[in-house]
Amino acid sequence: MINYLSGYFTSSFLKKRIKKIESFINNPIDVQNRLINELIYSAKDTEFGKQYGFRDIKKYKQFSERIPICKYSDIHHIIQRIRKGEKDILWPGKIKWFAMSSGTTSTRSKYIPITDDSMSKCHYKAGKDMLSIYIHNHPKTKIFFGKAVRLGGSYKLHKKYNTFYGDLSSILIKNMPFWADKICIPKKSIVLMSSWEKKLENIIKYTFHHDVRILLGVCSWMLVFLNQLLKQYSKKNIQEIWPKIEAIFHGGVGIHPYIQQYQNIIGKTVNYYNIYCASEGFFAVQDQNNGEDLLLLLDHGIFYEFIPIENLNDNNPKIFSIDNVETNKNYAMVISTNAGLWRYLVGDTIKFTSLSPYRLIISGRTEHYINSFGEELIIDNAEKALHKACIVTNAIIEEYTAGPMYMKNNHAGHHQWIIEFKKFPKNIDEFRNILDKELQNLNSDYETKRYKNIVLGKPVICSVRKGLFYEWLKKHKKLGGQNKIPRLCNNRKYIESILEVDKNPYRKYL
Repeated sequence: MINYLSGYFTSSFLKKRIKKIESFINNPIDVQNRLINELIYSAKDTEFGKQYGFRDIKKYKQFSERIPICKYSDIHHIIQRIRKGEKDILWPGKIKWFAMSSGTTSTRSKYIPITDDSMSKCHYKAGKDMLSIYIHNHPKTKIFFGKAVRLGGSYKLHKKYNTFYGDLSSILIKNMPFWADKICIPKKSIVLMSSWEKKLENIIKYTFHHDVRILLGVCSWMLVFLNQLLKQYSKKNIQEIWPKIEAIFHGGVGIHPYIQQYQNIIGKTVNYYNIYCASEGFFAVQDQNNGEDLLLLLDHGIFYEFIPIENLNDNNPKIFSIDNVETNKNYAMVISTNAGLWRYLVGDTIKFTSLSPYRLIISGRTEHYINSFGEELIIDNAEKALHKACIVTNAIIEEYTAGPMYMKNNHAGHHQWIIEFKKFPKNIDEFRNILDKELQNLNSDYETKRYKNIVLGKPVICSVRKGLFYEWLKKHKKLGGQNKIPRLCNNRKYIESILEVDKNPYRKYL
């Protein structure tokens, strides 16, 4: 009875958000203009605001002319001061929470400031909107009459300065509002454990006997959890454990490489909803059933600007607010936020699929691509091509990464794909041919470089033993949370690092 009362209350509470969502959909330019003025006003007396004369800025043009575009490396020294307890630097007050970026083998992590404003007016507000949209699209849903399983990372205390740092998910779980914490399991003491493997063991035990209807988390780690759950209790599929499971809200990595595994493992049709959430903010959410593009969230404490990817490395790159962007064009995303990030280059590339409303797809990363031969291969190309190759050859991919094999002795270069198959293709040669063909269909630059194998030859497939990528993440202390495999790299550092772990390899090269 308590679950049903709680479910009705939560559902009614969230339904009210849909009018706010419609408001920024219908008035996107006004909402963003108002927002940048609010951000500037809030930070006018900070050290940064005084440096750039925020009190005198009245229009976007002034803002864009005064404030330089920055990367994390440009403000690392400033954030170090904030981590040590200095206040009123980038945003008013003292900031106590810092989200560590999900790096890979880098020894220096990014520490992204998380303010009370960014938690309440961005992350949690966007979370409410995500659920509101789902309710609106599924008016007969009963997801709130059961529980939501959440996966998260962990955080640590910097004792000397009394500040905290860790995975974004752990920060949000630790500070989660009552209404959201009420429907989520397991309890915080379990989900915030520092050891991923011990945490996974406890989550499996805790969640098994609950009525779970929602799964929340990075889809690659959620799949690890679900497989372990089935193994622990000797079940064929998740439906046998949670018959009323209805929705999976996922983000962090693309679900394309995993979708067939999910369909097999769940045992029933469920709804998949993609979210675009990073340490820097909650940017967009899927607002249509079965849609691949995401609705840009415009009144959540983030002002957006976009640099055409071809101009990214220019000394004075072209940069546009949302009123001047175009569809089907690759942009690097720049944000100014209520966490004190000003004209900050996120590192993601996006394409708008619609301008009314503003919907987008995540096309890749500004640093995660392959362009060693002028082919400009991005993650969106890779995942669509792999998905097609898997369907045709009846294969299932567990994990993958790819990088260049450079030209040598007058021979063409190649792309090397390190793939851990859950189900090996019925014909690996056909798999490679389809991957190559689809990449050419999706990317004209790749197609040009593949002409007669002069510059770029066929991709080289390297099938590795099961569990290799997991071992690599474990070696680098990257298990759980928002950590993920780097999909593409313009050099061989990830490929070489991963293959170094392959002590007893099973490899098939083609």
